[in-house]
Amino acid sequence: MTTPDLMALAEEERTDLLALLRDLTDDQWNAPSLCTKWRVRDVAAHVVSYDELSTLTTVGTFIRGGLRVSGVNAVALQRYDDLGPPAIIDLLARNLRPSGLPKGFGGGIALTDGTIHHQDIRRALNLPRTIPAHRLVPVLDFALGAPTLPAKKNVKGVALIATDVDWTSGTGQEVIGPGEALLMAIAGRPAALDELSGAGLTTLQQRVA
Repeated sequence: MTTPDLMALAEEERTDLLALLRDLTDDQWNAPSLCTKWRVRDVAAHVVSYDELSTLTTVGTFIRGGLRVSGVNAVALQRYDDLGPPAIIDLLARNLRPSGLPKGFGGGIALTDGTIHHQDIRRALNLPRTIPAHRLVPVLDFALGAPTLPAKKNVKGVALIATDVDWTSGTGQEVIGPGEALLMAIAGRPAALDELSGAGLTTLQQRVA
């Protein structure tokens, strides 16, 4: 099996996100996303908020954020508080190729974070899409072990079975559904749970909720 080029896939995902952002209205930019307390514009800026940080600045950001994911992300995002949509679009356009912390794990961080947050925007705005399978499968694989996601805890003792892509993971009671919905659910997004089924769904619901 050919190992996927995660950096190239991350660049593809960011390019798709850029195309979406260019078509949004002002109301959509300011609408709530699936991320608590973050508007669409906040999520868009967050996707590349670590790319232009040096190693030293990244370490300082983690310290200022108290080494907590939510706190660190809030500190990283502060730099872009005053940016309007055109400036955020320009920021993403300059950083289609991941750099800094997001290029870690061969681009796996950027690909997984970017895909989930792309869906945080699309789901909130009711703008669904089909994620290409050659991107979705690596994201599902990486998400299971991503240190900043609750996926490992959420799926313990549960078997995940995608119905639209060739992907399964784990053992135990089954949770069945589209790969994107599985991804969003194990990443902690309750909005995706209604699209899933199976004997293990109650367990996953309790953990995600």
